[in-house]
Amino acid sequence: MVSQTFLTVNDQPIELAQALQYLQSAGKLKPFIGEILRQYVIEQELKTRADLEISPALTEQAVIDFRLQRQLTDPKVFAEWLASNGKDYGSFHHQIAMSFKLEKLKAQVTEPKLQEHFIERKLFLDRVVLSRIVVAQQELVEELASQIEEGTSFEQLAKEYSIADDRIVNGMMGPVSRGTLPDIVRAAVDSASPGDIVGPLEMEGRWVLFQVGQFVPASLEDGQLKQALQNELFEQWLAEKIQKMSIMLNIVPLR
Repeated sequence: MVSQTFLTVNDQPIELAQALQYLQSAGKLKPFIGEILRQYVIEQELKTRADLEISPALTEQAVIDFRLQRQLTDPKVFAEWLASNGKDYGSFHHQIAMSFKLEKLKAQVTEPKLQEHFIERKLFLDRVVLSRIVVAQQELVEELASQIEEGTSFEQLAKEYSIADDRIVNGMMGPVSRGTLPDIVRAAVDSASPGDIVGPLEMEGRWVLFQVGQFVPASLEDGQLKQALQNELFEQWLAEKIQKMSIMLNIVPLR
């Protein structure tokens, strides 16, 4: 293998083999190679699939939108921006087109499994807004539960008596994934309605009262969630592709 200069630092060349050895010494060679393989698989798929064509008009509009958003409508300013980012117009245009193709590839790869993946993950995707009061003594938590039944504000009691850090926000835990809740809590919360008090429950040597707020069920109508699930499936698909590849690392030892 012919020695290749990878970088020049202070007029000193760093050969490709040396650069790879630096990465290996730092424990970063494996993720570095992993990203190369990932990009290789994507490139091959984009090249060989005939069903990923993108309308030139779509790409042109995306370029226009980008320039408007970044205030790069002036040709000179845009040219300077391209140069500062190591691009010319052709490579920038190509990058935009490839990003559309990649999203189309993701959709095609993940669509058949998306609904099933969503159902499998739904327990962790569904959320519920909870507040809590955490105390050390059973007698105290029972007294607080009685006060709440009589109309005392849950938030005020949380602020006064809870020993959890969230007492400073009146016990508000915020939206919590159902899948991360302990089984005993999830079972009680699932059978409750907004506004209900759950507990007292003994948890890790402490006593807890929960107030159930809004239930936030996950839905594939949520664009951000759908994209996140597509990304998960796409990364799994890439990993499976890479797993089946024959890979050999050719590094000439330095002397």
